This record gives sequence, structure tokens and C-alpha cells, in this order.
Amino acid sequence: MGFSKATPHALYLHIPFCRHICTYCAFNTYAGMEDSYSAFVDALCKEIVAVAEGRPEIPLVSVFFGGGTPSLLSVPDYRRLLTTIRQHFVLLPNAEITIEANPNDLSPLYAEGLLEVGVNRLSIGMQSANARELELFQRQHDQKMVDEAVKWSRQAGFSSISLDLIYGIPDQTLSDWHSTLDQAFALQPQHFSLYNLDFKGGTVLTNWVKTGVAPVPDDDLSADMYELATEVLGNAGFQQYEISNWAKPGHQSRHNLQYWYNDPYLGLGPGAHGYAAGIRYTVVRSPVRYIEKLKGSVLPRQFPRSPATAKAVRVDPRTEMAETIMMGLRLTEQGIERKRFRARFGVDLVAAHPDEVEKHVTYGLLEVDAERVRLTKAGRFLSNAVIRDFV
Repeated sequence: MGFSKATPHALYLHIPFCRHICTYCAFNTYAGMEDSYSAFVDALCKEIVAVAEGRPEIPLVSVFFGGGTPSLLSVPDYRRLLTTIRQHFVLLPNAEITIEANPNDLSPLYAEGLLEVGVNRLSIGMQSANARELELFQRQHDQKMVDEAVKWSRQAGFSSISLDLIYGIPDQTLSDWHSTLDQAFALQPQHFSLYNLDFKGGTVLTNWVKTGVAPVPDDDLSADMYELATEVLGNAGFQQYEISNWAKPGHQSRHNLQYWYNDPYLGLGPGAHGYAAGIRYTVVRSPVRYIEKLKGSVLPRQFPRSPATAKAVRVDPRTEMAETIMMGLRLTEQGIERKRFRARFGVDLVAAHPDEVEKHVTYGLLEVDAERVRLTKAGRFLSNAVIRDFV
């Protein structure tokens, strides 16, 4: 099933720079080479134009600069990127424009500059208030830097600030986690994203766990940490609107809601992924190859592809339905709205999956009424198992 031209899209731009530990092998080509940032911004602007040529009338409800370290780009870089977006897409007046930032990259002038060019939301990677845990992640910041980053952002005029925290860290105790939550609360952000540490990929910490240098975190303890956060955040007036996300009223991430509704979004930049016009696609991962593919004149491609597209597949209706269920069940309060689901697929969710729904209602993991299907509180702890049955 495709989408009409009038369907609002989100725009996700992947800024794959980091200071030391490289996610992609090509990153070390850029380490300490700020001049290369200019070549990257040139390429990204070309990709924006190339994709927009296929559907220039698309309205954008949000722009999210994330992945890698977007805060390494300068304010003039962001002015240029946002100007290019405004010139070639219809950026809605109330669009949410977010940048992910490392605490050590923020300063009073940088925060003021970001707000001036149109950024209205910051997602700050606090991760932990514990120095030992930050060392495990090889982070370059400490809690004082987080405190200053939030203070400067608020002084600059940002009224929507999110903090990212991680739990389930090797040797982390429930007391450690409670201390991190307390110090994060003291900063009074409007949004929290809490992630259970995932040991995937080739990170140093993952290798330490696999080789026994660092202990494997206890799953039961991680569940206790999640339950503690749910209780503490709820008592503080935060609404858990998605399995890993809490917000003060009116501060839910509109960009991430686009993902959880399985609505279309455009992914640009090396390593980015997107979903638009019924096509799910990825962009080449290497920044060097990305820049090479966007050098010179850029020929138009079939929307939403660009010259840097690595892979694109058309999503069939069955797969789209499964993905919509998989993402929608993550919405803890809203769940999957049955009316919205019927309008999109022409069938009721309960009618499409009667056995799966009955099974998990019986187990106390799903609740169903005339308006929605959603996980129970118990179901949130077993969400992967529930979702797996539907897809």
C-alpha cells in the first residue's frame, strides 16, 4: 500500500561522525579532519535536492538530525541544511526540528545558534550519571557537562529537551540506576528515552561481555530497573507513551511517533534508512562512498531513491500490516487504534489476527476494547514475544 502525496512525512538525517570509536570503518578517515565536514554537508544538500525533485510538494512534520554525532556540525552547517530543506520541501510552520547532541559538544553560543537557525528540540545523550559506566561507553563527558549542557540549552531558549539514559549496564546496581534517574530528574527535562543496553555490533563493550572481561547483565535486574523507572517517572508526572519513552504532556516526540505509526519518513545521509511511497530503503553506510556517489551532477531517481541509495524494496500489503502491528504495539497508552487500522488496511486488527489476540488476552498481555488493542503493563515486559506472534 502506498501513500498519497499529501501524507505528511518525517525527515531523518543521519550525521555519521564520531570522535574516537568508529561505528563504520570509514569514520577514521574523518577523525580530526573537520575540512571533510564541508564535503559531507555538500553531499547531504545534494541528496536533499535529489529526493525532493521526485516529490517537492511533500509536507514535512518533523526533521530529526540523528545517528553518529550530529552535534559535531557547526551552526552554519545546520543553517545551510535547513535552508536547503525549506527551499525544496514544504516544511510545516510548526514542524518539530530535533538534533541529537553529546553534552560535551554543547556550549552557550552553539545552543543559541541552533535555536536561531530553527532547531526547537534537543535530545542530549546523558546515558548515565555514573563515572564508571560512562568510562565503559568511552564517553567524553561527565555529569557536570550534562548539567551545563541542559542549563545552557534552557538559557538559550529551548523549551523541549530530552535526555537519553541507558540501564542494564555490566555491574550496574539498582542503586546506581536510581542515582542516575535522580540526577536526570534534577535537570527537569521534558522527555526521557530509556534504553536497555543492547549487546549487538562490534563495540568494545560488546566484545568485553562476549569474552568475559565484563559480566553479562542480569535480565531480572534489568526488568527491576525498568519497573523502577516506570514508577518514578509516572510519579513525577511523565506519561509513558511508548515502551522506552516518557514525556511531559505535549512533549511526545512527533518524529518518533511517525515511526511507531509506521507512517512514511525520508532517510538521508550515510547509513540512514527510510520508508516512503511504499518503499523501504537504505543509504550506503560508508561516508566516503556516500560523498563519492553525490559528487558532480546528480541525476534524478525514482522517488524516494537518490544516487546514494544502497538498497530499496517495495513493501507488500502483508508486510506493511505486520510492520504496522509491530511498531504500533509499542505505543503503551494509545496502542493500535482499530479505526485507524481499518482505514489503512480495510480489515479490523482483531478480525485479521483472532487467534493471536485471544491468546495474549488470555495470558493477560493484551487488552482489547472497541477503540484499540494495546499491551497491558505485564505485556510491556514481554513485548517482543507478543509482537513476534503477530509478525
